[in-house]
Amino acid sequence: MFPYWQHQWANGMAYPASQSNGPFIAAYQLSDVTGDGVVDGIFLIATKLDDSPYLTNMSLVVQNGLTHEISVYHLKDAAGYNPTIWTGDLTGDRVDDILVTVQSGGSGAIVYAYVFSFISGKLGKIFDGIKFHEERQYKVKYEDHAEVAVTSRNPNVRYLLNIRYKGKEYLDEIYDPMGKLKEPIEGWVDPISGIYPIGLTGNGTYSLLTMEQIAGRYHADSLGYVENVLSWNGRQFESVRQNVAIDGASF
Repeated sequence: MFPYWQHQWANGMAYPASQSNGPFIAAYQLSDVTGDGVVDGIFLIATKLDDSPYLTNMSLVVQNGLTHEISVYHLKDAAGYNPTIWTGDLTGDRVDDILVTVQSGGSGAIVYAYVFSFISGKLGKIFDGIKFHEERQYKVKYEDHAEVAVTSRNPNVRYLLNIRYKGKEYLDEIYDPMGKLKEPIEGWVDPISGIYPIGLTGNGTYSLLTMEQIAGRYHADSLGYVENVLSWNGRQFESVRQNVAIDGASF
């Protein structure tokens, strides 16, 4: 059905890890994403650096199973490891959409995440994980008496975290004996580190669950995660539920 890309896939799989042989297929999926009832080929093309699993120059390529027409979208900002492709109906039109994820490999475990859909016959990007994060406008501020305030501007929600579970040694470093901060401390919320399709309605349409780590004084100082459930509203993905999940302490 996809003679050209099947040939490329075979060649890509044959590349030894220690060589750089130009573009190859790093991930693929077969699904009807054009809505014509015929299975299409979805491929993520990338370049591998010598002696490294690090991938760059990524592009999403879709070959129409009926017409064999090729659609290409260049992922200018994506580079990293372990790319994946998932297909399913995220927009409620009973046609599969495309979720692409790439692990950045950085200290924040950030994931590049994109959703693509065919709109009026054209391949288009309808979700970008980095842009989504920037629109949240999070703030993380330590307060007196072992509390941390986390605020989100989209939606406008404030959370107050009790961090006594961090233990006496941790708290003594930043609070005086009266429970007052020794100096102002602000943390931050990392971009998406996990994104997962979830079925909430049972009608075959999926939502997206995103996880963004709340960092305290440094990356490894995790205070929990902001979790958003995103559903398509006809124009964009909007947060229909937001929660903060915190780490527990042994007892």
